[in-house]
Amino acid sequence: MAAEKITSRAKDYSQWYLDIVNRAGLAENSDVRGCMVIKPHGYAIWEKIQRSLDRLFKDTGHVNAYFPLFIPKSFLAREEQMAEGFAKECAVITHHRLKAIPGRGVEVDPESKLEEPLIVRPTSETIIWNTYRNWVQSYRDLPLLINQWANVVRWEMRTRLFLRTAEFLWQEGHTAHATQQEAEEETRRMVEVYRTFAEDWMAMPVLVGPKSEGQKFPGAIYTLCIEAMMQDKKALQAGTSHFLGQNFAKAFDVKFQDRDGKVEYAWATSWGVSTRLIGGLIMTHSDDQGLVLPPRLAPIHAVIVPIYKSDAEKSAVLEAANKLAQSIRDLPLREWLNYEPVSVKVDDRDQYQPGFKFNEWELKGVPVRVELGPKDLAKGACVLARRDLPGKEAKEMGVPLANAATRIGEMLQAMQKALFDRARNFRDQNIHEINTYDEFKKSIEEPGGFFLAHWDGTRETEDRIAAETKATIRCIPFDRKQESGKCMVTGQPSEGRVVFAKAY
Repeated sequence: MAAEKITSRAKDYSQWYLDIVNRAGLAENSDVRGCMVIKPHGYAIWEKIQRSLDRLFKDTGHVNAYFPLFIPKSFLAREEQMAEGFAKECAVITHHRLKAIPGRGVEVDPESKLEEPLIVRPTSETIIWNTYRNWVQSYRDLPLLINQWANVVRWEMRTRLFLRTAEFLWQEGHTAHATQQEAEEETRRMVEVYRTFAEDWMAMPVLVGPKSEGQKFPGAIYTLCIEAMMQDKKALQAGTSHFLGQNFAKAFDVKFQDRDGKVEYAWATSWGVSTRLIGGLIMTHSDDQGLVLPPRLAPIHAVIVPIYKSDAEKSAVLEAANKLAQSIRDLPLREWLNYEPVSVKVDDRDQYQPGFKFNEWELKGVPVRVELGPKDLAKGACVLARRDLPGKEAKEMGVPLANAATRIGEMLQAMQKALFDRARNFRDQNIHEINTYDEFKKSIEEPGGFFLAHWDGTRETEDRIAAETKATIRCIPFDRKQESGKCMVTGQPSEGRVVFAKAY
């Protein structure tokens, strides 16, 4: 578990990422190909993400429900564009029973073939809109503002823990509205919820805006997204919000009587984020010593490492450590931490030396470490170390015990802001305007980053750029400059610059 065993980012960024996932105890590969086991520390981070987002959803009027894992194949076929978009990723169930074969184990019972194959949900629009048909008759039944926390399956062949797995955890919101305006307002509202969460909780700056036609969700009229830059300068799509128009209402016959007595089809949105956010956290903030977590999402905010040699020293130091731990838990940061107390752990394990503990908690990304030994106790003081700062700069020596809890609270809030500022500065330094395709093809490899370039708006040009450079249009930012120009590839008129990058 020693930090020096982690591959450096400069040497091999991909291996560095996998080393942190493994050695920080976040996840591991399952025996089921393409799937992962999320370990307790990784799942604790997901729980933090889940609880924080769930409050944001409920604060905007949404409620949770749950829908089936299995979707009849015919449902997917009703929305042809989406069926085509997900066809290669679907896991299909054709039988429902096994039978024992002496000497050969078990085989599928051919007599158990289903009348209609079932799809293991890759997303739930079809099953949910088939259900909404029974729930919606009048404008008084709208809007339906429903979210689901669930797992989904997309049969990925090339996987990477958290970022892309065959099965992953996520939330998916599915809303129904009486008017197009209400649905589009919901689409924008939810991408802003994601932006707020990414920036205020994850300390991860994002660009916000629509996707191109080639990158939007199959079945959507348009897709809005948040896009973040990782430390290797690649993009990560961190959340999407889709305006679905009346496509699903028409496919599943979801009609309602409006205020004037006229029968109309409902208007739809869907939106979601997944466990890939944990991958985003790792790649935005972590360093060559291990995981770095923004305090608002850290499962443990502070760890106290008591240092002692004799039983007498142990008794006195642990008494002081537990007293300090309680004062840390009582810090007035509950609202800032999603109405949860500050989480603190006293690491009183006797089988490990203090140096091992320092390395372990640094590797796991605990924001603040407290060192407390007999000499500190004699001075009525302790040593504090902030995880995001390097070497000696991280340590504050001789912090009075009476003031330590308050100082830890200040450090947590300062670290949250510092992580965001550092990530935003890194991103902004690696956004470049570019005007020629030759320059773009060179720059997308080195130095890499986000490139603002003119594009003629056609799918043909978009596909050509992706095929030739492996870069895609990540976002058409809402806040982009109003600037007409000429496409870097075709020379045709362009309404404005879009963001190109290589992406996960």
